[in-house]
Amino acid sequence: MVGEQALQIGAESRPIRRFEGFDRIIGWITEIPAAVLVVVETVILFSGVVARYALGRPLIWSDELAAALFLWLVMFGSVIALRRAEHMRMTALIGRLSLVWQRRLSATGVLVVGIVLATLIVPASKYAHMQASILSPALNLSDGYRASALGVGMGLMILIVLVRIVEECAPSDLAFAAGVAGVIGAAMWLAAPALREMGAWNLPIFFLVLLSICVLIGVPIAFSFGIATITYLTFAAPTPLSVVVGQMAQGMSTLELLAVPLFVLLGLLLEMTGIARVLVDFLSSIVGHVRGGLSYVLLGAMFLISGISGSKAADQAAVAPVLFPEMKKRGAETGELVAQLAASAAMSETIPPSLLLIILGSVTGVSISALFTGGIMPAIVAALALIVVAFFRSRGEKPGGERASLGKIGRAFLVALPGLALPFVIRYLVLDGIATATEVATVGVAYSILVGLFVYRQFQWKRVFPILVETASLSGAILLIIGSATAMAWALTQAGFAASLASAMEQTPGGAHGFMAISVVAFIVLGSVLEGIPAIVLFGPLLFPIAGALGIDPVQYAMVAVLAMGIGLFSPPFGVGFYQSVLIGRATTDQAIGKIAPYLGAVAVALVLVAAIPWLSTGFLHR
Repeated sequence: MVGEQALQIGAESRPIRRFEGFDRIIGWITEIPAAVLVVVETVILFSGVVARYALGRPLIWSDELAAALFLWLVMFGSVIALRRAEHMRMTALIGRLSLVWQRRLSATGVLVVGIVLATLIVPASKYAHMQASILSPALNLSDGYRASALGVGMGLMILIVLVRIVEECAPSDLAFAAGVAGVIGAAMWLAAPALREMGAWNLPIFFLVLLSICVLIGVPIAFSFGIATITYLTFAAPTPLSVVVGQMAQGMSTLELLAVPLFVLLGLLLEMTGIARVLVDFLSSIVGHVRGGLSYVLLGAMFLISGISGSKAADQAAVAPVLFPEMKKRGAETGELVAQLAASAAMSETIPPSLLLIILGSVTGVSISALFTGGIMPAIVAALALIVVAFFRSRGEKPGGERASLGKIGRAFLVALPGLALPFVIRYLVLDGIATATEVATVGVAYSILVGLFVYRQFQWKRVFPILVETASLSGAILLIIGSATAMAWALTQAGFAASLASAMEQTPGGAHGFMAISVVAFIVLGSVLEGIPAIVLFGPLLFPIAGALGIDPVQYAMVAVLAMGIGLFSPPFGVGFYQSVLIGRATTDQAIGKIAPYLGAVAVALVLVAAIPWLSTGFLHR
């Protein structure tokens, strides 16, 4: 993927010269193991499904081994993403500045990344040493092997940062960055006693002011979260940083999150094997001829593929390469397309098998089956709202040609039938308990490979390795954000922020309606700042009992929470999903940031309707 504004981690995009061979070595020692780990994880979990339900002999060690290898996959993926400058960041502000200030702030950003890594690498080693005495029950494997991935990954990333500093940062720019960091660090050190006496009132300094500054100057989102957490725990609430490392490891390597790389892989395979294309062709045969028809196809494709892939990144990666070239030919602007892509991902957050629904059900005790049933109608309402916006926004596009005949539509349907069947297969496997939400992605991978090889006869073996590396890179970038957000959420919890927020929301006037209204605002903010999964893990157990006590159906409250966090997740300037969409759409933040408001506004209208009308979430539940 291309970087935004042609900015690499340290400065303008320029080829590495003196360290080109060293950089290539780092690439090989991370990309090959990462690709192998993606394959191994897929085989392990798929073998577990086959052994359990086809052979009746469950593999008691499969989940254990998959979890042990997962953190290595995440860290190798994070290294690859850093080397390729694919970590999500905001460049809207820095891209508007003069070249001199771009270089200065880019140097500051690379220095912040280096500070975070240098600060955490020793605690990461201590964490691995502490975990070494913990043995897994089935394989009797030391957890130190898993935990060592953090130190190895951080060490490799430090090497990449050093290369960037030498190759891309001018001495004057680096001196500016060091001066800024030194002044801020000295000021916080001197103010530490006062900060500790302020109690929770010091939180805005670290998690609003400092975090905002880092995001606005283009520091990758994961490292922005990291520096805010580290500085808070160092100067305002002294805590061993090994705790931060432990929280990061826990946050980004739970077995449920293994669904992220597996679903990303599935999404990329849908594009490579032709399944995504035939689905899009079928939808195009129905509405592709009308003005703006491909916008409706994009929304429909995201709706369908969300039923296959539980990962929004995978959904977008499957749809964008198929549709965007033709949409651009018809006159659509790149920024408009990215805005549609982001909003459609927010719209489809409640469509099963949504990873967020699965985690929400696991931490709140709400039936996952009920969540899957209740999630369809809210997504339909949001999709209809987006269709209305797309209708008005696409009036300047060229029509798409003649209307397809019924015979052509029928043939397109028959061709697309194997792909159309996949969402129903996945839902059946999950709802019937045959496979977990993590395992079901491996079934989808096997299915898509077989369909690509023997039905559509479209399987490019030369693309397999790049797809595996892309899976690792994108997953590493996403999961490092989740890990950093988990550590930040833990710090906020220790500061009493979570309990204070829950208490304040419980006392909101207006009963259930007032609580629902404040919940909408709170979850939008939480989805933007903390990302959906950490926010649900942190606040779900606190807020869902309050909603139940006020008579709000937990399924309705779950739909409101997920849709609201989806809006926050894909809203600039802090929503990391927005930057994910920009990366996948191969655009810049400047192109998309001014186009997204109408689309997210449509999803917000749907959110209000879901919050106001319980039937939209609960009408199809079996009581």
